[in-house]
Amino acid sequence: MVNGFLAMLPLLLAGLIVFLIFWGLASAVRRGVETFAAKRSEFPSAGMAFGRLAYIGLMLLGALVAATVAFPSVTPAKLFSALGIGGVAIGFAFKDIFQNLLAGILLLIRHPFRAGDEITTGGGFTGTVESIETRATYIRTYDGQRIIVPNSVIYTETVTVITAYDLLRSHYDVGIGYGDDVTTAKAIALKAVRGVEGVLSDPAPDVLLWDLAGSSKNLRVRWWTRPKRSGVVEVRSQVLQAVAEALVAAGIDLPFPTTQVLFHDQTEASDGDRRHQREGWPAGDDVPEPRHINALTIVRNDEQR
Repeated sequence: MVNGFLAMLPLLLAGLIVFLIFWGLASAVRRGVETFAAKRSEFPSAGMAFGRLAYIGLMLLGALVAATVAFPSVTPAKLFSALGIGGVAIGFAFKDIFQNLLAGILLLIRHPFRAGDEITTGGGFTGTVESIETRATYIRTYDGQRIIVPNSVIYTETVTVITAYDLLRSHYDVGIGYGDDVTTAKAIALKAVRGVEGVLSDPAPDVLLWDLAGSSKNLRVRWWTRPKRSGVVEVRSQVLQAVAEALVAAGIDLPFPTTQVLFHDQTEASDGDRRHQREGWPAGDDVPEPRHINALTIVRNDEQR
């Protein structure tokens, strides 16, 4: 065994030297790809990912070549046949890893978003993209948390890119009373919105009658801002405050939802003609007289006595 090991020692040293050569070559290629991407590309994370992939590929190739040099009985044909058989088991065992790797490569090639963009993932996570790596995408939420989302989830689910364009429109529904004039309220709200700093004049804001709700006529106030989250939130607060104060100062009612509960045998006589169908009351000429709540309470108290 000692003689056999000593006889194999030169081959083992040769295989180690070959592996070290490939290791140095892989490291140089990785640094070169990252440097080139940092200087020429607007997506530095893509350069890091492809440099890492090139490094892994060259290291695997170096390991195969070193194995054939160190062990002459191991031919490339035998290596590839062994890899073909074991590849199936490896594929099943690392299915999720390979899926995330492929999705990460597609994301880095197609660039649906980049580091620094603000996105909302299909899982409901909203924040700024820190980096896109081969396995996962790192997102920093607005409350200072880091969310690591697998690339397969990012690629297969819906993603909203908030900062994809230079402008972002926001809106809010404001309810006014049914007795208030819609044209006047729209003019007051529009003037208030235009006076808020951060609201763009082009495209111009507008106010629309959007809904005739149960307790109010709803006006939809719409305005445009820059898409950064901090600016959007601040401008939204100022717009709501300005619109509310302007409408109240002009005597426009801002009603809240109300509900009226009507007992059919306690309807006031002034509520209408109950000989016609009204709010579930049976129609006809023979209808009972209304019983007032206060009178009903007095009768029950007398009965109890």
